[in-house]
Amino acid sequence: MIPRALLLGTALTTIALPTGAEPLPAPIAALERQGLSIHGSFEAPGGLTGYAGSYQGRELAAYLLADGEHVIVGTLQDAAGNDLSAAPLERLVRAPQDAETWTDLEQSAWIADGDDAAERVVYVFTDTRCPYCDAFWAAARPWVEAGRVQLRHIMVGVLSSQSPREAVALLASDDPAAALADHQAGGEIAPLERLPRELEEAIYANQQLMHGLGIMATPGILYRQGELVELAQGLPDEQAMETVMGSPRPPIE
Repeated sequence: MIPRALLLGTALTTIALPTGAEPLPAPIAALERQGLSIHGSFEAPGGLTGYAGSYQGRELAAYLLADGEHVIVGTLQDAAGNDLSAAPLERLVRAPQDAETWTDLEQSAWIADGDDAAERVVYVFTDTRCPYCDAFWAAARPWVEAGRVQLRHIMVGVLSSQSPREAVALLASDDPAAALADHQAGGEIAPLERLPRELEEAIYANQQLMHGLGIMATPGILYRQGELVELAQGLPDEQAMETVMGSPRPPIE
């Protein structure tokens, strides 16, 4: 989920590979046997046919030459140096993958912070013992209190032996949002004598999701830019906060 260059040159027309389509050309099929996953094809300049693929989490473009017998793997540029591979890779590979990522985030165990009707949702992997999570919570107050953003804190326990127990306790409380707000204000998290098994499993699943996304520290902040999911790790500076929140800092009333 690293930002890609935007297409600045010739527009490329996407052609999805339909079910039951003809077999892939031999050079593309050979790449597939070598481990490249093919997600779709697109028209490219110079008589080339582009194929959008991925390999070990990395997006790759392959260009079939007009003779149908040879393929070039790499980035296609125009005379002005514009990257003509980025846009079709985003559309055919990254956007569908990011849609699945967003669904995984929606289905995780999180605590809502802010108005359900907020126009923007931001997911945050949060640890109760993380001072940077506390700082992010405080920095986000103007947007949350203005009703512009709802933070969804995906609770994890990675920084302390007490973190998982406290995360479960917050999720198990009668009002998790109020319990989290009280914790951020300096309140103690009431320990549970018995941890609900389903919530322990939910915290573990949250941590697996976090690591699967390549996030190694908290807060791990995920937000949408169009169809793409972007990641900010750690406490964003003021400019980055406005990007994450999707708008300038609301004025203080």
